[in-house]
Amino acid sequence: MRLHVGCAMWAHAPWQGRLLPHPLSPKERLRAYASWCNAVEGNTTFYATPSRDAVESWAEQTDPDFRFVVKLPKTITHERRLTGADEDLRAFLTAVEPLGPRNHALWIQLPGSFAPSDLGTLAAFLRRQPRTHRWAVEVRHRAFFEDARSAGWLERLLTEVGAEWIPFDTVTMFQSPPTSDAERDAWTKKPRVPRRSAALTDQPIVRYLGRDDTARTVEGWRPWVGQVAEWLREGRSPTVFIHTPDNADALTLARRFHEEVREQVPEAEPLPEPIPAEPPTLF
Repeated sequence: MRLHVGCAMWAHAPWQGRLLPHPLSPKERLRAYASWCNAVEGNTTFYATPSRDAVESWAEQTDPDFRFVVKLPKTITHERRLTGADEDLRAFLTAVEPLGPRNHALWIQLPGSFAPSDLGTLAAFLRRQPRTHRWAVEVRHRAFFEDARSAGWLERLLTEVGAEWIPFDTVTMFQSPPTSDAERDAWTKKPRVPRRSAALTDQPIVRYLGRDDTARTVEGWRPWVGQVAEWLREGRSPTVFIHTPDNADALTLARRFHEEVREQVPEAEPLPEPIPAEPPTLF
C-alpha cells in the first residue's frame, strides 16, 4: 500500500543547502529530491517539450516506482485547445517515452475559458488517444464545479476513457486576503473554485495549495488526510502534490502530509530517508 506525494518542482532555490545538497549538477538534483518525495509534477513541460536526453536523465535519477505527472505543452492545451495538435502531441509523447513506468499520467490542464460547451472537443481528443497512456484532466471553469449537469457530463466522459479528474484545491488560499508577495501573486493567478474530492479511477491525483504559514496549510489539508486514508483503505493508489505560494517548505510539508496519512493507515509504506543537505561531520 503506497501513497505518493510530491511538489510542483524538484529544484527550488530556497531548498538548496537547507534541505537539498548544494551545489548539485542537473544530473543529481532530481535524485536528491527523490529521496524526499516519490512523485513530482512536470510543470516545465507546459512551456516546452523537453529533449529526449533530458528525460532519459530524469529516468536515470529515479526508481521505476517514482511518479511523474507531466503536463501537456500549452501549444496543445491553450493555444490550439486540443485541436490540430497531433504533430505536437506525437513529439511530446516521443520525448517523454524514456520515463517508462514513471510516467504516471499525462496531465491535460485546460484554461479557465474551456467551458462545458467545449466538452465535445475534449471528448474527440481523448477518444483518439492510445489507452497505453493514463490521462488526467484539470478543468478551471467554475461551471464544472457549480453546475451538477456539467460536472456529470465531464465525469461520464472521463470514466468512459479511464481518465482521472485532477482537483486543484485552492480553498485555503482564498479563505482570507494574502499576507505576502508570494500569496498576492497566487491570489491573482490561481483558480478560485470549490473543493472537489471524488475519485473516478483507482489512482486519484490531488493538487493542494496552502498558505505560506505552515499552520494554516496543515489545517487546510485536514479533509484530504481523511480522504486519502479512505482511498488507501479502498485499495486505491493516490498521488498528492503539496503547494504553498512560495514553496519554501513544500518538501517538508509533503512529507508531513504523508506522515499524517500513515498515522491513520499505518500499513502504508514509509517514504525514503532524505539525503542530508550537508555531509556528516566527524565531530
